Amino acid sequence: MVDSENQDHNEENRPREDDTTLHLSSDFEAQLAALEGEVSPEEQQAITALPSGSALLVVRRGPNVGARFLLDSDVTTAGRHPNADIFLDDVTVSRRHTEFLRHGTTFEIRDLGSLNGTYFDGVRIDTALLTDGAEVQVGKFRLTFYASRVDLAHLASK
Repeated sequence: MVDSENQDHNEENRPREDDTTLHLSSDFEAQLAALEGEVSPEEQQAITALPSGSALLVVRRGPNVGARFLLDSDVTTAGRHPNADIFLDDVTVSRRHTEFLRHGTTFEIRDLGSLNGTYFDGVRIDTALLTDGAEVQVGKFRLTFYASRVDLAHLASK
């Protein structure tokens, strides 16, 4: 006599022909971490090492997830033009899309009349002062802005 409860249990544990093993690439893992707002140890190290008057943009979504761009000049341009300081190669990005302006230890983002607009924390803007951890969207690229920790500590002590 066959114990039907045991037979059902054994069938549940047996691999089926349509079972699939999924292997995740490091790019996909980086995208998942970005969606969860996680900062990798390498990114944390880069953020901590930022000198006063500089900032870092990290690509969180879109092509080149994980790419980092240092903001350390008074004007940094971003766009699809090959001569842009931050080259964002995608048709959703205008050739001269946006620029980042440094004012001492603070940064401002300014849209340059782009077709798809520039977004700051989900809101379309012409210009905005950037805050630490803010999300900037340029075309399909979503980047997180990180201010220098030296400058943040100085602001906190005031």
